[in-house]
Amino acid sequence: MKINIGIDEKHRKAISNGLCHFLADTYVLYLKTHGFHWNVTGPHFKSLHVMFEEQYNELWLATDEIAERIRALGSYAPGSAAQFHKLASIKESTKVPAWKEMIKQLVDGHESCARQARELFKLADAGGDDGTADLATIRMKAHEKTAWMLRSLIE
Repeated sequence: MKINIGIDEKHRKAISNGLCHFLADTYVLYLKTHGFHWNVTGPHFKSLHVMFEEQYNELWLATDEIAERIRALGSYAPGSAAQFHKLASIKESTKVPAWKEMIKQLVDGHESCARQARELFKLADAGGDDGTADLATIRMKAHEKTAWMLRSLIE
């Protein structure tokens, strides 16, 4: 059926494309956070292990919201490692860094997602897509808060 939700096809496609990139980065950040949860060592093991678990659970839930928004706009959500690799700007961590480097990488990832959410908000606003604008605002705030909390551990 033709989609008639008050957002023209051109804007829906552009916004969906932005959401696909955002989903890929969120998923890569989820994987990185989960891997760091498994492999963190050092004097702050327990607190970081627990914190990373809270963060990857939050990111996992976010991937579903983002993917479902893509579907609501009439596009298919990427769902494979190959698609995520192609779309993501956040790089995977193939090594197990020391805990401080883990924190730095996660701060960079969350700040990148916050910037991306800001751009997504502008795109959604220009297309009259309040639903995606709302999602972008919620995600931006979550990424900014997480980056602040992580940054506070090493300052």
